[in-house]
Amino acid sequence: MNMRVPQLRFEPADELAALCKAGGDPLRLNVLRALSNDSFGVLELAQIFAIGQSGMSHHLKVLAQAKLVATRREGNAIFYRRAFADNKRFGGRLHSALLDEVDALALPAEVQARIAAVHAQRASASQEFFARMADNFQAQQDLIAGLPQYRDSVLAVLDTLGFAASASVIEVGPGDGGFLPELASRFSQVTALDNSQAMLEIARQTCDKSSLSNVQLVLADALNDSYPSADCLVLNMVLHHFAAPAEALKQLAARVNPGGSLLVTELCSHNQSWARQACGDLWLGFEQDDLAHWAIAAGLTPGESLYVGLRNGFQIQVRHFAKPDEYTGFRANFRPQPISPTGIN
Repeated sequence: MNMRVPQLRFEPADELAALCKAGGDPLRLNVLRALSNDSFGVLELAQIFAIGQSGMSHHLKVLAQAKLVATRREGNAIFYRRAFADNKRFGGRLHSALLDEVDALALPAEVQARIAAVHAQRASASQEFFARMADNFQAQQDLIAGLPQYRDSVLAVLDTLGFAASASVIEVGPGDGGFLPELASRFSQVTALDNSQAMLEIARQTCDKSSLSNVQLVLADALNDSYPSADCLVLNMVLHHFAAPAEALKQLAARVNPGGSLLVTELCSHNQSWARQACGDLWLGFEQDDLAHWAIAAGLTPGESLYVGLRNGFQIQVRHFAKPDEYTGFRANFRPQPISPTGIN
């Protein structure tokens, strides 16, 4: 008499075991800490943690099998970021608790220094591109998404926010200044901020042509230099030029007055790697969830969003993030600072 032996199924336990295994190595925990607000390629992580590429690839494979990291292809390169914990999924609570504990870790000083070096390498590549390509940048940018293709969408979101007539705005990376006339007609004080002298010279020509008397052009680094905060901060197709976009959002959020807004216009994720060479892009767009996650981590609240599909296959996302109003009626009490004549400081 043949008797069937029941097959024991351990899939749920296997998932938990993979999660525990992935978290059972100090290096992997530090990798997760490094990925808390950033994404890196294998070679970058190997540089940061001073190990061989094959060794780092092994650790990333273990983390990926445990669904602790997610991958994203950027042209021919693959970048890793932390996967979001889903408490509704089996093992999600353990995943979430592990990340909470990891975030309490302090990365070794030498690791922090190597992360800074990787960011510096990215920033240097971006600055070199703009210094070299300022005269042709707008034509190159138009190959993907020029201002006319998203201007109305940004204005549609902006005009719903109800800023007072005395409100101020900062545009980081104004390009050729094409959006500055729109801002100048809606805000009392407009600051156009760029770290490229060549790009600011082009924006100055737009300001002169349109006789924009309430626009101040400032040569400065948006993350490292000092400048006054504003009621609204605008980033039009700029975030993908920052070496560490999550950290950039965090620092830029601090430049927004309480009760103010951060407006981000960006490409959704794409795989057109030629944009790196043609437009100096460090990142090939962003996932919608990533922007929201970074904004929340920066103390902002996601608001209205618009998505614009383009004929060339790219998709644009226009995102509004609000900064909590810590002081009731701050807009009514806001008094703009004296406006400098249009020109480069």
